[in-house]
Amino acid sequence: MLLPVALTTTGAAALINFWLGVRIGQLRIGKGISVGDGGNPRLLARMRAHANFAEYVPIVLILIALIEFAVGSQLWLWIVAAVFVLGRILHGFGMDGAMRLRQIGIATTMLIMVGLALFAAWTGLQSRGAPEPGTTVFRIEQTR
Repeated sequence: MLLPVALTTTGAAALINFWLGVRIGQLRIGKGISVGDGGNPRLLARMRAHANFAEYVPIVLILIALIEFAVGSQLWLWIVAAVFVLGRILHGFGMDGAMRLRQIGIATTMLIMVGLALFAAWTGLQSRGAPEPGTTVFRIEQTR
């Protein structure tokens, strides 16, 4: 089954990841810093932007793919994915000092991650394999 929302979002995320890494490399070359941040606050901020991306993006991509697999490629999921990608771009720029962009980026990331997590959990509980309310999942039988 093709998952176009997940594939498109993952491709965009990979390009953003590349862009964040290039920005670090450019600054490292320009400042002659090969390892660590060299005490350079701008380099540290860019490294944190890249690390933050690596911390949050994988779980959101997994949620998008699993939700798309469960409910199909719906318009709302395309919109959520596009807003997520935009938020990650804003966060990258925001870590260079534009505090408002950073705030919008991380707020977008957090809200989308929590929203998708709740939707995924709810969808999973609504599946046919879920136990009916009031039933036990495990049955313990006594042996003689």
